[in-house]
Amino acid sequence: MAIALGVYTLGSFAVATFVGLLTYLTYQLLSRYLHKWSEMKAIPGLEGTYPILGNALQFKTNAGDFFCQLVEYTNQFRNAPLMKIWIGPVPFIVLFHAETIETVLNNPKHMDKAYAYKFLHPWLGTGLLTSTGNKWRRRRKMLTPTFHFSILTEFLEVMNEQAEVLIEKLEKQAGKGAFNCFNYITLCALDIICETAMGKKIYAQSNYDSEYVRCVYKMSDIITRRQRMPWYWPDLVYYFLGEGREHNKSLKVLHSFTESVINERAEYIAYIESDSESDQGMKKRRAFLDMLLKTTDEDGNKLTHKDIQEEVDTFMFRGHDTTAASMNWAVHLIGSHPEVQKKVQQELQEVFGQSDRPINTEDLKKLRYLECVIKESLRLFPAVPFFARSICEDCHINGFKVPKGANAIIMPYALHRDPRYFPNPEEFRPERFLPENSEGRHAYSFIPFSAGLRNCIGQRFAVMEEKVVLASILRNFKIEATQEREELRPLGELILRPEKGIWIKLEKR
Repeated sequence: MAIALGVYTLGSFAVATFVGLLTYLTYQLLSRYLHKWSEMKAIPGLEGTYPILGNALQFKTNAGDFFCQLVEYTNQFRNAPLMKIWIGPVPFIVLFHAETIETVLNNPKHMDKAYAYKFLHPWLGTGLLTSTGNKWRRRRKMLTPTFHFSILTEFLEVMNEQAEVLIEKLEKQAGKGAFNCFNYITLCALDIICETAMGKKIYAQSNYDSEYVRCVYKMSDIITRRQRMPWYWPDLVYYFLGEGREHNKSLKVLHSFTESVINERAEYIAYIESDSESDQGMKKRRAFLDMLLKTTDEDGNKLTHKDIQEEVDTFMFRGHDTTAASMNWAVHLIGSHPEVQKKVQQELQEVFGQSDRPINTEDLKKLRYLECVIKESLRLFPAVPFFARSICEDCHINGFKVPKGANAIIMPYALHRDPRYFPNPEEFRPERFLPENSEGRHAYSFIPFSAGLRNCIGQRFAVMEEKVVLASILRNFKIEATQEREELRPLGELILRPEKGIWIKLEKR
C-alpha cells in the first residue's frame, strides 16, 4: 500500500511538474508575443489581423495569387515608410524603399536569415545561403576565392559550348510558330551549372524531362506554401497532415543527385592526383566542387562531406534556377521591344561582325548595352522577388521602433518600381542603366543580387552566363514575344517564374 501510494505521489509530482513547465513556457511565449504586438502597434499594417493567427487567413493559397496580393499591399502602402504583417504569431515588416532597406542590409547586427528560412534547412542545410553568425563568416571567407574573376573566366568555355547546344535545339523551332522557350533555357542553365559547379556533364538539354529540375520546382512550391501557413510550421503536424511525404520524396531525389556527383568527383580527383598527365588535363577545366574538396579554413581544416553537400546543393539551386528565370524574362522583354532588340544586335554586329566565333572575356566587356538590357530585365523581374532577415536587436526604422525577434521582408520587386529612382517604372528602358543615367541613384534602389555584407557571391558568374547565352541567341535569331506582359502572371515563390512559361517565335538571322 505504501509503495503504491509512493508511486501515485511520484506520478502526481511528475504531472504537476510537466503542467507547471508547460504553463511557464506558454506564459513566456505569450508575454513575448504581446510585447512585440505592443511595440509594433504604431507601424502601419493590414486590417483584419487576428491574435495568434495574424494575417495568415487572408493569404491566397495559390502562389500566383499570393504574389499579386503582396504586390497590391506594397502599392497600397507605397507612401508609408514600411508595412507590417503577421504570419501566425511571427511579425514581419515589409521593406520596399531604398532608405529603409539600407538600414537593415547595411547593419552587421541584422545578418541572420529570417525564421522562414529554417524550412530550407532539410534541403540546403546551413550552407552559405542559410547559415548565420560565425559559420556564415567562415564559410564566406573560404568560398570567396573560388569566385575570383580569373577562375570565372575559365568557365567561359563551358558556357559557350552549352549555348551552342541551346542554339541547335532552338533552330528546330525557328520559323515554326510560337513555342514555350522556358524549359530550353532552364536546361541550358542546368548543364552549365552542373559542369562548372560539379565538373560533370549531365546532358540535360538532351533530356527534356529532367527529374532533378522537376523536383527543384516541386520543392520550391512546397516550401513557399509551408512558409505562409503557420499551422504547418510544427514538424509533427506537417509530416502527418501536410505535404511532408511529398517533401521527403523530392528531397531524396535532390540529395541523391548531388551526393552521387560529389562522391564521383572526389574519386576522380584522388585518381588524377596520382597521375601527373591527367592532372594537367584537369587543371584546364576546374569546377567549384574541386575547389571545395581542397579548400581549408584559417586553421587548416578541410570542409566535411556534409559541408560540401550543403554548398553544392546551394550552388545547384541558386546557380541554375535564378539565372534561368532571369534569362527567360529577358528573352520575353527583348522579344516585346523590337527597338531594344535592334540596338542589341547592332552592338553584337560591331563586336562580332559576321563571325560565329565563341565569346571571350574582351567581348564581354564590350557588350555594354546588352548588360543594360540584363539589368533592366532584373529590375522588372528580379529572380528573387523577396528575401528576409531577422532583426537581431531593437532598432528604429524611419522613426518606428522594431523589436528584436521581428523579421524584415525585403521586396526587390516593389523596390525596383520606386518612381523616385525609376520614372515610369513599368516601362522597359535599358538606357536607365547607362553610366550617365545611373549617376547619383541610391545604392540600395537596385538590388537584384541583394546588397551589403550578404550580397550574392555568384553575381558575376550569373551576369557572365546571361551575357553569353543571350548574345548567342540574338546572334542567331530574331525574337518575337507572343504574350502580353499581363499574361505572364509571375509566381512569387523562392524564384520569380512566369506561371505559363515564356512563349516566343524565332526567325533565323
